[in-house]
Amino acid sequence: MDIQPITTYTGKIVPLFHDNIDTDQIIPKVHLKRISKTGFGPFAFDEWRYLEDGSDNPDFNPNKPQYEGASILITGDNFGCGSSREHAAWALKDYGFNIIIAGSFSDIFYMNCTKNAMLPIVLDQEAREHLAQFEEITVDLPEQTVSSPEQTFYFTIDETWKNKLVNGLDDIAVTLQYEDEIAAYEQAKAKTYNN
Repeated sequence: MDIQPITTYTGKIVPLFHDNIDTDQIIPKVHLKRISKTGFGPFAFDEWRYLEDGSDNPDFNPNKPQYEGASILITGDNFGCGSSREHAAWALKDYGFNIIIAGSFSDIFYMNCTKNAMLPIVLDQEAREHLAQFEEITVDLPEQTVSSPEQTFYFTIDETWKNKLVNGLDDIAVTLQYEDEIAAYEQAKAKTYNN
């Protein structure tokens, strides 16, 4: 997966104000057979997104024309609860979401977002309802703010995850930052075993 840094990001929003959206609703288990991280986007929210005949459900917000191309999802409390499947994060990323704003997240889902170059933001109900009124909003990750044309909200994020997202780093890239120290340790260890 190509990881793009998230610094200042302006994107189109789509509201999906349900609480307790679980990983099976995000990506039903019937679609977990793929062996790569990509290709899950068409199955995101499968049971809500499509009618029985396979056509788009016109009542599902992300299917509505005014939300076409949305890359910021604004949703309810306890988003991503249920199983620990990382496929849920893969499906949302593949769908086109870069940022998810919720009242709260499942801990495992939150971590899966940060590992897959998606920024999870926790904001209260009033802030989310305000932001959902606008077509586009701006997220400034270095400053930890979300702004509409009328108001700015502050959010918190662990410095470790912020650093990874701002610099476009995955776990392997973070490890490679210590490549010299790792090599020195391995050399020292080899000398110990050879003596």
